[in-house]
Amino acid sequence: MNRRESVTPERGVTMVDVSAKPITQRSAKAEAVVRLNAQARDALRNARLGKGDAFVAAQIAGIAAAKRTATLIPLAHALALSSVNVRFDWLDDTLRIEAEAKTSAQTGVEMEALVAVAIAALTIYDMTKALDRAIAIERIALLEKRGGKSGEWMREPNA
Repeated sequence: MNRRESVTPERGVTMVDVSAKPITQRSAKAEAVVRLNAQARDALRNARLGKGDAFVAAQIAGIAAAKRTATLIPLAHALALSSVNVRFDWLDDTLRIEAEAKTSAQTGVEMEALVAVAIAALTIYDMTKALDRAIAIERIALLEKRGGKSGEWMREPNA
């Protein structure tokens, strides 16, 4: 039997103060991987879904979500995004969603890229669920980030 334990914060939370940091160009890329059955893949690939073009809807949803990251993630800073790009690739029978977010700011855009792929993946799920109830969003991961004091970071291949 699993034992459940409650966790109570011992202190409050604080938004990180970035006011002393310089404004620099920053970017981040993230991905989500979505696994669907053959029927859902075929309908998605051939734009034959009852709700319409899922790729267009997911792209718009991802961009809109990135712009609202600070309202979704409680301690995230509100950023003026320079651009958000959401794109889709097929890796054999698996859908890969990638988002890149860019800004000139005092803090990075990792959360914006991650939120974009998460919401794009959920939109794909919503638009194809009638054809496959077992759709799995298998991974959401940061791929790379650039800018700021810590410079560049890239995920190791196959990590």
